[in-house]
Amino acid sequence: MKKIELEIVALSDSNTSANSYALILGEKGGGRKLPIIIGGFEAQAIAIELENMKPARPLTHDLFRNFASEFDIEIEEVVIADLREGIFYSRLHCRQGNELRQVDARTSDALALAVRFGCPVYTFPHVLDSGGVMLDPDRVADASHAHVDSSNSTDYVVKEPESKPSPYRKLGYAELQERLQQAVDGEHYEEAALIRDELRKRGML
Repeated sequence: MKKIELEIVALSDSNTSANSYALILGEKGGGRKLPIIIGGFEAQAIAIELENMKPARPLTHDLFRNFASEFDIEIEEVVIADLREGIFYSRLHCRQGNELRQVDARTSDALALAVRFGCPVYTFPHVLDSGGVMLDPDRVADASHAHVDSSNSTDYVVKEPESKPSPYRKLGYAELQERLQQAVDGEHYEEAALIRDELRKRGML
């Protein structure tokens, strides 16, 4: 069956609950997007890897990668294989030497591992037909500003949140850098993301 490659184009807070996030995957070479609601822990695991943050101690997905590396196991690709009753089902395609295995995984965990192993993510046409939507690319270009309303399980709408002043806007560059390092060392990644956004806004990152 033909596979379609996807890439992460946005990760943001979800309006569905306080501890859920919207991960938007984009079709490579196409205009469809696949929005997936994931938990806060998995969103954090994806975000810190995408932003090259280095936690003081390995997180669960880092431990899995380190464990796999010790036993010469590689994840060659992640496949979002199905969408049933609003739930995505995914598989890890793993290789150990000449042996290939497929392992079932939650989609959020599979994607957190995909960014760590640097492997491609694929899906099938029927999944995109069922769960994919066409979104204005200007509305999903910046993951830190897009919010997803998923009140309907297959009808996702991207909208802009109300603008709030940054609590770090009065701090200098050196203090921001120091607080960013403290947040990462203390594993306060939500705070680290806010400081990172303030540095980017000033063109310092």
